[in-house]
Amino acid sequence: MTTIIHKEVAASQALMTFKAPQGTGFSEPSTFTLVRADSPAMCVMTDFKQVSVATISPDATLAAANQTMISRGVRLLLVVNRDDEVIGLITSRDTSGEKPIQMVQERGGKFSDLLVSDLMCPRERIDLLDTRDVLTAKVSDIVATMKHFKRQHLMAGDRDPITNKVRIRGVFSATQIGRQLGAAIQTFDVGATFSEIEGLLAQDNV
Repeated sequence: MTTIIHKEVAASQALMTFKAPQGTGFSEPSTFTLVRADSPAMCVMTDFKQVSVATISPDATLAAANQTMISRGVRLLLVVNRDDEVIGLITSRDTSGEKPIQMVQERGGKFSDLLVSDLMCPRERIDLLDTRDVLTAKVSDIVATMKHFKRQHLMAGDRDPITNKVRIRGVFSATQIGRQLGAAIQTFDVGATFSEIEGLLAQDNV
Protein backbone atom coordinates (compact mmCIF):
# COMPACT_ATOMS: atom_id res chain seq x y z
CA MET A 1 0.00 0.00 0.00
CA THR A 2 1.43 3.39 -1.04
CA THR A 3 1.26 6.27 1.40
CA ILE A 4 0.79 9.66 -0.22
CA ILE A 5 2.14 12.60 1.73
CA HIS A 6 0.54 15.94 0.96
CA LYS A 7 2.74 18.99 1.48
CA GLU A 8 1.18 22.33 2.19
CA VAL A 9 2.12 24.88 -0.45
CA ALA A 10 2.25 28.49 0.64
CA ALA A 11 -0.20 30.70 -1.17
CA SER A 12 1.31 32.84 -3.92
CA GLN A 13 1.72 36.49 -3.07
CA ALA A 14 2.13 39.46 -5.37
CA LEU A 15 5.37 41.37 -4.92
CA MET A 16 5.59 45.07 -4.17
CA THR A 17 6.68 47.45 -6.92
CA PHE A 18 8.09 50.97 -7.02
CA LYS A 19 8.04 53.70 -9.65
CA ALA A 20 11.22 54.14 -11.71
CA PRO A 21 12.72 57.52 -10.68
CA GLN A 22 14.28 60.06 -13.01
CA GLY A 23 17.79 59.09 -14.04
CA THR A 24 17.06 55.35 -13.97
CA GLY A 25 19.65 53.39 -15.96
CA PHE A 26 20.16 49.71 -16.65
CA SER A 27 22.59 46.99 -15.60
CA GLU A 28 25.18 45.58 -17.93
CA PRO A 29 27.32 42.43 -17.69
CA SER A 30 30.18 43.12 -15.29
CA THR A 31 32.68 41.32 -13.10
CA PHE A 32 33.36 44.49 -11.09
CA THR A 33 33.64 44.12 -7.30
CA LEU A 34 35.25 46.34 -4.68
CA VAL A 35 38.41 44.78 -3.25
CA ARG A 36 41.06 45.20 -0.56
CA ALA A 37 44.80 44.59 -0.60
CA ASP A 38 44.35 41.05 0.74
CA SER A 39 41.52 40.12 -1.64
CA PRO A 40 42.18 37.20 -4.03
CA ALA A 41 44.01 38.32 -7.15
CA MET A 42 41.39 36.67 -9.36
CA CYS A 43 38.93 39.35 -8.19
CA VAL A 44 40.81 41.97 -10.23
CA MET A 45 41.62 39.86 -13.29
CA THR A 46 39.53 40.16 -16.44
CA ASP A 47 38.98 36.44 -17.00
CA PHE A 48 38.63 35.52 -20.66
CA LYS A 49 36.58 32.51 -19.61
CA GLN A 50 33.93 34.99 -18.46
CA VAL A 51 34.49 38.02 -20.73
CA SER A 52 35.27 37.71 -24.44
CA VAL A 53 38.72 39.02 -25.31
CA ALA A 54 39.07 42.09 -27.55
CA THR A 55 41.29 41.39 -30.55
CA ILE A 56 42.49 43.16 -33.68
CA SER A 57 44.43 42.36 -36.85
CA PRO A 58 48.04 43.51 -37.24
CA ASP A 59 47.02 45.16 -40.53
CA ALA A 60 44.42 47.41 -38.87
CA THR A 61 45.08 51.13 -38.60
CA LEU A 62 45.68 52.86 -35.27
CA ALA A 63 42.37 54.66 -35.74
CA ALA A 64 40.63 51.28 -35.98
CA ALA A 65 42.47 50.09 -32.86
CA ASN A 66 41.38 53.19 -30.93
CA GLN A 67 37.78 52.73 -32.05
CA THR A 68 37.80 49.08 -31.04
CA MET A 69 39.11 49.98 -27.57
CA ILE A 70 36.42 52.64 -27.16
CA SER A 71 33.61 50.36 -28.32
CA ARG A 72 34.77 47.50 -26.07
CA GLY A 73 35.61 49.75 -23.10
CA VAL A 74 39.18 48.42 -22.86
CA ARG A 75 42.71 49.81 -23.11
CA LEU A 76 44.41 46.69 -24.44
CA LEU A 77 43.85 44.55 -27.51
CA LEU A 78 45.39 41.20 -28.37
CA VAL A 79 46.78 41.22 -31.89
CA VAL A 80 45.93 37.96 -33.66
CA ASN A 81 46.64 36.43 -37.07
CA ARG A 82 44.16 34.63 -39.31
CA ASP A 83 44.51 31.46 -37.23
CA ASP A 84 43.59 33.39 -34.06
CA GLU A 85 47.12 32.96 -32.73
CA VAL A 86 48.36 35.80 -30.56
CA ILE A 87 51.22 37.62 -32.27
CA GLY A 88 51.30 40.68 -30.04
CA LEU A 89 49.34 43.20 -28.02
CA ILE A 90 48.67 46.91 -28.29
CA THR A 91 47.47 49.37 -25.65
CA SER A 92 45.94 52.83 -25.66
CA ARG A 93 49.32 54.11 -24.53
CA ASP A 94 50.81 52.75 -27.77
CA THR A 95 48.13 54.29 -29.98
CA SER A 96 47.63 57.64 -28.23
CA GLY A 97 50.92 58.34 -26.47
CA GLU A 98 54.22 59.67 -27.79
CA LYS A 99 55.23 56.53 -29.71
CA PRO A 100 53.13 57.12 -32.85
CA ILE A 101 54.19 60.79 -33.00
CA GLN A 102 57.86 59.83 -32.79
CA MET A 103 57.41 57.16 -35.44
CA VAL A 104 55.78 59.60 -37.87
CA GLN A 105 58.60 62.09 -37.27
CA GLU A 106 61.23 59.40 -37.90
CA ARG A 107 59.58 57.79 -40.91
CA GLY A 108 57.74 60.71 -42.39
CA GLY A 109 54.25 60.18 -43.76
CA LYS A 110 50.99 60.55 -41.91
CA PHE A 111 49.56 59.26 -38.63
CA SER A 112 46.82 57.55 -40.63
CA ASP A 113 49.50 55.45 -42.38
CA LEU A 114 50.54 53.72 -39.14
CA LEU A 115 49.32 50.17 -38.55
CA VAL A 116 48.89 48.09 -35.42
CA SER A 117 51.90 46.00 -36.46
CA ASP A 118 54.08 49.13 -36.36
CA LEU A 119 53.48 49.81 -32.66
CA MET A 120 52.37 46.54 -31.06
CA CYS A 121 54.40 44.67 -28.48
CA PRO A 122 55.36 41.40 -30.24
CA ARG A 123 54.44 38.03 -28.71
CA GLU A 124 58.02 37.16 -27.77
CA ARG A 125 58.14 40.21 -25.46
CA ILE A 126 54.88 39.46 -23.66
CA ASP A 127 55.43 38.40 -20.02
CA LEU A 128 52.83 35.98 -18.69
CA LEU A 129 52.02 35.15 -15.10
CA ASP A 130 51.25 31.49 -14.43
CA THR A 131 47.52 31.25 -13.72
CA ARG A 132 48.27 28.67 -11.02
CA ASP A 133 50.27 31.33 -9.14
CA VAL A 134 47.50 33.89 -9.65
CA LEU A 135 44.97 31.54 -8.02
CA THR A 136 46.83 31.76 -4.70
CA ALA A 137 47.96 35.40 -4.97
CA LYS A 138 46.49 38.57 -3.42
CA VAL A 139 45.68 41.90 -5.03
CA SER A 140 48.73 43.44 -3.34
CA ASP A 141 50.94 40.75 -4.96
CA ILE A 142 49.69 41.73 -8.41
CA VAL A 143 50.29 45.41 -7.72
CA ALA A 144 53.83 44.64 -6.53
CA THR A 145 54.49 42.62 -9.70
CA MET A 146 53.15 45.36 -11.97
CA LYS A 147 55.29 47.95 -10.19
CA HIS A 148 58.37 45.71 -10.45
CA PHE A 149 57.96 45.36 -14.22
CA LYS A 150 56.72 48.97 -14.59
CA ARG A 151 53.64 47.77 -16.45
CA GLN A 152 50.08 49.04 -16.36
CA HIS A 153 48.91 45.70 -17.75
CA LEU A 154 49.90 42.13 -16.94
CA MET A 155 48.57 38.97 -18.49
CA ALA A 156 48.08 35.49 -17.09
CA GLY A 157 48.53 32.32 -19.11
CA ASP A 158 47.99 28.60 -18.80
CA ARG A 159 48.13 25.49 -20.98
CA ASP A 160 45.17 24.03 -22.78
CA PRO A 161 44.74 20.53 -21.31
CA ILE A 162 43.81 19.12 -24.72
CA THR A 163 46.24 20.82 -27.12
CA ASN A 164 48.94 21.61 -24.51
CA LYS A 165 49.32 25.03 -26.15
CA VAL A 166 49.76 28.14 -24.03
CA ARG A 167 46.69 30.37 -24.00
CA ILE A 168 46.21 33.78 -22.44
CA ARG A 169 43.66 33.35 -19.65
CA GLY A 170 43.17 36.95 -18.55
CA VAL A 171 44.56 40.43 -18.03
CA PHE A 172 45.23 42.72 -15.08
CA SER A 173 44.89 46.48 -15.52
CA ALA A 174 46.28 49.02 -13.07
CA THR A 175 43.40 51.33 -13.92
CA GLN A 176 40.82 48.65 -13.15
CA ILE A 177 42.58 47.66 -9.93
CA GLY A 178 42.49 51.31 -8.88
CA ARG A 179 38.76 51.51 -9.56
CA GLN A 180 38.11 48.32 -7.63
CA LEU A 181 40.09 49.73 -4.71
CA GLY A 182 37.80 52.75 -4.82
CA ALA A 183 39.56 55.39 -6.96
CA ALA A 184 39.37 56.51 -10.57
CA ILE A 185 42.89 56.41 -12.03
CA GLN A 186 43.26 57.95 -15.47
CA THR A 187 46.90 58.47 -16.40
CA PHE A 188 49.63 57.11 -18.65
CA ASP A 189 52.21 58.01 -15.97
CA VAL A 190 53.18 54.63 -14.52
CA GLY A 191 54.82 56.20 -11.46
CA ALA A 192 51.78 58.32 -10.66
CA THR A 193 49.46 55.36 -11.17
CA PHE A 194 51.25 53.18 -8.64
CA SER A 195 51.62 56.03 -6.17
CA GLU A 196 47.83 56.32 -6.14
CA ILE A 197 47.32 52.57 -5.85
CA GLU A 198 49.87 52.22 -3.05
CA GLY A 199 48.08 55.00 -1.20
CA LEU A 200 44.85 53.02 -1.44
CA LEU A 201 46.55 49.82 -0.31
CA ALA A 202 48.03 51.68 2.69
CA GLN A 203 44.53 52.76 3.71
CA ASP A 204 43.56 49.09 3.95
CA ASN A 205 46.29 48.55 6.53
CA VAL A 206 45.27 51.44 8.78
